[in-house]
Amino acid sequence: MSSDAIGMVTLGSCGLEVCRVSCGTGTIAGGGQSNQTRLGEDPFNDILRYAYDRGIRFFDTADAYGTHVHVNRALHDRMREDYQIVTKCHAREHVPDAAPPIERFVEELGTNRLDVLQIHCVTTPSWVEQNREQMDTLAELKSRGVIGAHGVSCHSLVALEVAAEEPWVDVIHARINPFGMEMDAEPERVVPVLERAKANGKGIIGMKLFGQGKMNAAQRAESIAWTSALGCVDVLLVAFESCAEVDEFLTLI
Repeated sequence: MSSDAIGMVTLGSCGLEVCRVSCGTGTIAGGGQSNQTRLGEDPFNDILRYAYDRGIRFFDTADAYGTHVHVNRALHDRMREDYQIVTKCHAREHVPDAAPPIERFVEELGTNRLDVLQIHCVTTPSWVEQNREQMDTLAELKSRGVIGAHGVSCHSLVALEVAAEEPWVDVIHARINPFGMEMDAEPERVVPVLERAKANGKGIIGMKLFGQGKMNAAQRAESIAWTSALGCVDVLLVAFESCAEVDEFLTLI
């Protein structure tokens, strides 16, 4: 399957074009590691390269996952203009006075441009006030072309509701699947918020499509079909833990 078969999408009104399928790297992640890093460097890198070779050209990372260097090593001989990277910096609501260490991010990822940089894991209704300084920094980086778009990864319904209306937000990571597994609320409450965000020009990256690995094969198939049909989710993000999982996903999609 080629990248043309998987397709490209434009993320909301920011104009950034990305692959509509994203390879995640942060299953059960935190403290600089994830299920993917725990596989070991060679097995993890094999998955990243396999995903690329099967046409997946959008790679989702975060400082908290410890996966920047893995993506760099796995894709160092691929053309940088052929794939996109999203990463995430800590939110100030969780780490006081945190600032996005952009120089370290670009060095670890081996690139001079981050396609999307998100503030990670916002949860409170006051995240805009708490993170305003970070937001201003990211806006300045976007104006200089260091990043292509910015936004937030939401881990509560109230945070998502704020993100749907906040003008600064270009892109939202939102937890979505038809079963409510590992989500911020029931699907019938989340979907209208995503529809409103989409109408407001936000690009939507759907995460937790497989409920953090809790779904069986039939549920995974239903989740992909249901989420793809929503019309308000631009990118389908799945964190693969084997090459076989990449194949299964591409068969489903």
